[in-house]
Amino acid sequence: MEYKTPLATLDFTQDWSSWLATGDTVTVSAWTLETGLTEDSSSNTTTTATIVISGGTAGKVYKVENTVTTANGLDTSRIWFLTVQDQLV
Repeated sequence: MEYKTPLATLDFTQDWSSWLATGDTVTVSAWTLETGLTEDSSSNTTTTATIVISGGTAGKVYKVENTVTTANGLDTSRIWFLTVQDQLV
């Protein structure tokens, strides 16, 4: 579970290195966000995918999904949840 405030714009990184086979690399990364969150930008390296997220309503939990394709033609996705709250503790 990750956290942010409604006014914060933060980056989040998904590390795929433990899933990748030796010599394989991430070539494509796409993000799916629940309505209410905004993807400000995204990028990827050969082993990670990063998204910058803004928005959200305090008190809500949002699903975030990252889907990647590798140089070897494999694809998969991971889902995690982002809690938006007024103040981070």
